[in-house]
Amino acid sequence: MKYTYSFLLLVIGCLALGGCSATPYVSQKIDGVSFVASGDTLVQKDINPVLRVGASHVAIMPFGFVRDLDNPQLYFNAERQWYGERYEGAKQYIEALHQSGIKVMVKPHIWIGRGTFTGDMQMKSDADWVAFEKSYREFILLYAKLAQETGAELFCIGTELYNFVNERPDFWNSLIAEVREVYTGKLTYAENWDKVDKVNFWSQLDYIGADAYYPVSEAETPTIAEAKAGWQPHKKMFVALSRKYNKPVLFTEFGYRSADFAGKEPWVSDRHDGKMNAEAQVNLFEALFEEFWNEPWFAGGFVWKWFPNHERTISQENNRFTPQGKPAEEVLKKWFEKT
Repeated sequence: MKYTYSFLLLVIGCLALGGCSATPYVSQKIDGVSFVASGDTLVQKDINPVLRVGASHVAIMPFGFVRDLDNPQLYFNAERQWYGERYEGAKQYIEALHQSGIKVMVKPHIWIGRGTFTGDMQMKSDADWVAFEKSYREFILLYAKLAQETGAELFCIGTELYNFVNERPDFWNSLIAEVREVYTGKLTYAENWDKVDKVNFWSQLDYIGADAYYPVSEAETPTIAEAKAGWQPHKKMFVALSRKYNKPVLFTEFGYRSADFAGKEPWVSDRHDGKMNAEAQVNLFEALFEEFWNEPWFAGGFVWKWFPNHERTISQENNRFTPQGKPAEEVLKKWFEKT
C-alpha cells in the first residue's frame, strides 16, 4: 500500500497548490543489476546469486567498438569479442535469465579507443557522422530485433552519447521510429548523469534513463543523512523532468565503489590501490534507496555492476563497484525484497 499512499499524498499536494503537471505512477519497481559479459555461456549457478539478492531484472550489455575518431566505423558482433558481448552470447544470456523468471533490459554500449569518453564523441565532418550513423543504426537494430525475438522487456537505444544525441537530432528521431517498428517493448536511453535534463527526445521513449553517478557527499565515509541531503538538488531536477514529460525516471545505472570518498565523484572507475570502505558503499546505497524507491514517479534501476562468476568475485577483496560479497549486497537484498 505504500506506493498508493505516496501517490495519494502527491495528488493531494498538487490539488492544494492549485494543480501541477502530470506525474507518472509506477507501482512495481525495477530491481535490477548490470550483468558483466564473460567469455562463457550463462549457467544456473551464475543466475542463482541474482535470484538470492531478489533482483527482478538484469541488464545485458552487448558492445560495439570504435578504434578512434579518425576511423568513424563501429565494429560489433565479432568473433574476437567476449561471448557475452556479441549477439550469440546476449541471446543465450537472455534466454537463460528468462527461464529463471528474470526480466531483461538489452542495453548496447560502445567503447572508443584512446580513452575517449563516449559522451564527448565528436566527428570531424558531416561525412564522418553519416558513416558512423550507418554502422550505429545497424548495431542498434540488430539488438532491437534480438530483444523482440527473445521477448526482452526493455531496450535501451544508447548509452552516454550526449554529443552524438545533441548534434544529430534527426538521426535519433529516425532511429527511435525504426526501433519502434521492430521492437514492441519499453524503450529508454541511458544518458550520463550531468546531461539527463538536456536530452530532447524523452517524449518519444517510455522511461527517462539516467546513469546516476551524482555527487552527493565529499566525506570520506558519508553518513546516510549526509548522502540524502546531497541528493536533494538532483532529485528536484528529476521531479521536474518527470512532470515535464509525464514519464517515469529509470536509473539505467547506479552504484558506488566500496572506497573512501565514494560519494564525491561516483563516476570514477579507474583502478587504484586504496583501502576498502564498505561502510561508505552501504551508506550511499541506503541513502539512494530511501530517497527514490518509494517515489511513485521512479521506476527503479540497475546496480553497477554484477559479475556472473559469483564465487570468484566474492573471494577477491576489492574497492570497486560490485556489491557482491560485501555488506552492500545485504542492502540491495533488503530493498529488492520490499519491492
